[in-house]
Amino acid sequence: MKNFKKIPTHDKYDVIIIGGAIMGSSTAWFLSQNPDFNGNILVVEKDQKYEFCSTAHTTSCIRQQFSTKLNVEISQFAANFINNFHEYMDNDARVPKLTIKSFGYMYLAASEDFANNLRSNQKVQAEAGAATELLTPDEIKKRYPFYNVDDIKLGSINLINEGYWDSITAFEWMKNKAQESGVEYIENEVTEITKNNSGDRIINIKLASGEIVYGGNFVNATGPRAALISKMAGINIPVEPRKRYSWIFKAESPLDRDLPLTIDPSGFHVRENGGGTYQAGGHGTYDPAVNFDDFEMDNNLWENTVWPILYNRIPQFDTLKLVSQWAGHYAMNTLDQNAIVGPHTEVKNFMFLNGFSGHGTQQAPAMGRGLGEYLVYGKYKTLDLTSFHFDRIGKGNSIIEQAVI
Repeated sequence: MKNFKKIPTHDKYDVIIIGGAIMGSSTAWFLSQNPDFNGNILVVEKDQKYEFCSTAHTTSCIRQQFSTKLNVEISQFAANFINNFHEYMDNDARVPKLTIKSFGYMYLAASEDFANNLRSNQKVQAEAGAATELLTPDEIKKRYPFYNVDDIKLGSINLINEGYWDSITAFEWMKNKAQESGVEYIENEVTEITKNNSGDRIINIKLASGEIVYGGNFVNATGPRAALISKMAGINIPVEPRKRYSWIFKAESPLDRDLPLTIDPSGFHVRENGGGTYQAGGHGTYDPAVNFDDFEMDNNLWENTVWPILYNRIPQFDTLKLVSQWAGHYAMNTLDQNAIVGPHTEVKNFMFLNGFSGHGTQQAPAMGRGLGEYLVYGKYKTLDLTSFHFDRIGKGNSIIEQAVI
């Protein structure tokens, strides 16, 4: 890994990407690989250690069980990208081959309303080519005898290209290969954004170190801090940091088969982690926006809420040992829990990659590819991401994604 400089080499760039985690680095890599792009790229990242970014705190799983067809297709491209990652990286001998550990996502419905949602979502997924199955409680119990399904009406699972993948390795290599292709990363912060007199274009940014840097296009890829950066450009977006907790635990009596990423009706989830360990995640009943720097754990949540829920769903989890825990942030789009992508309606050279609401890591390959296309051609050439554009925000036209974990 190349260390980041503090000060940019130039005072003007064709594309300036604010935020250098997986979304910003995916965009930088795809753009730098496009033979029709011959400009220069600057990525401004506040912490080259990436200690508190959402990418570092991800569950690192991928699914096709969404309620909107476009989100299914986005994950299908991500699966292709992961399974062919070595080829995407030019068969570089340094780059490892990646795979998806397809233990699947298991959604459990304890009400008829949610069971009907699963039925409706499965139709959307099937039409897009996903292999989602609906399972009765008896069918769930036959395949996974460890579940307590006494309160369950219906389940859904997909065992093809759904499960764990090594997103950190993918992120690191997209970043590294982008740098090797000439993309410049600096460790710095944007403190001001200046528009032209008519207010329809960004002219430059000011860095915390004092430099003024001019640009042709500007990309907001700052995760939970997206609203802060947008506000500097005079733009309001409904994205805020929401705290999400993760726990790694060891079971005294490990399960005899892989545990799907199980979404309990309580809202908490748990999945296989390997070696007799498992990862659980979720949030408290009260789920407010939090401070950008608030990563404090709720130490009562595990003992009083999470463990009892796990034991109820999987009675074999009667004796557990907590191994580690942490808190991270979702970049929650409070309008519809879907991405905000592409240009602003008035400030044409200000681009969004924001509001992914917990499914950003798995969407990063398609989003980086798509925005890279838009920056070069002024349109999308593969998946059409236009429905995620900012104009729906101003109009309040939501595209509700129901399958948010």
